[in-house]
Amino acid sequence: MKKILMITASVLLLMTFIPSVNAQEEEASKWNAGLDIYSSYIWRGLKFGTGAAFQPSVDFTAGGFTIGAWGSYSTGSENFEETDLYATYAFNLGEKAALSFTVTDYFFPGTEYFNGDSHFIEPLVNLGLGNLSLTAAYMFYNAAPSGSGDIYLQAGYTAGPVTLTLGGGNGQYSMEDEDEDDKFAISNIGIGTSKEIKITDSFSLPISGSIILNPSTEQLFVVVGISL
Repeated sequence: MKKILMITASVLLLMTFIPSVNAQEEEASKWNAGLDIYSSYIWRGLKFGTGAAFQPSVDFTAGGFTIGAWGSYSTGSENFEETDLYATYAFNLGEKAALSFTVTDYFFPGTEYFNGDSHFIEPLVNLGLGNLSLTAAYMFYNAAPSGSGDIYLQAGYTAGPVTLTLGGGNGQYSMEDEDEDDKFAISNIGIGTSKEIKITDSFSLPISGSIILNPSTEQLFVVVGISL
């Protein structure tokens, strides 16, 4: 609980401090707000809620540092809500290489915000090498067995308009039952693409689609979304 409160407090303090950067930094800083609408919410091969999902976001970027909030709110009969705070720092390693570190605080409305069992903290590192991306994440939470956490690994490859994804993990990343052995399992095999639909001469609507297979739950999903 103390760790969660410290991380959340640090994120909020940074959100208060960052807008006061000096004039030189302000030239490279900006606020962003967006809304994605997906036919369903699929996160790393796992489905949450039913019906379409509205996913708003607000973030602030200064140089290589980004801090923001992101949420997902389902519209179906099986309600699901999620509100996350995150902070990312990205490094440019060369013309075709980049490294980023992200810490995300996952929170699920409907429970008390300052209840430690309502939060899941995830440090994540991503390495981009040309068309290849490698991701490793570790999630810890109060309800984790013996205070341990869960691991997720993912590789992605982009070839033209198509992106291929292969990922897997244990525990929360594969939604294993507590009575089962906490084994690593492939949970996210996907192929996705995106394009922009021209609405007017000055406005185009980004649209994306994915086919996602989760071998650990034996589920197949087709997801389409738009970004505003």
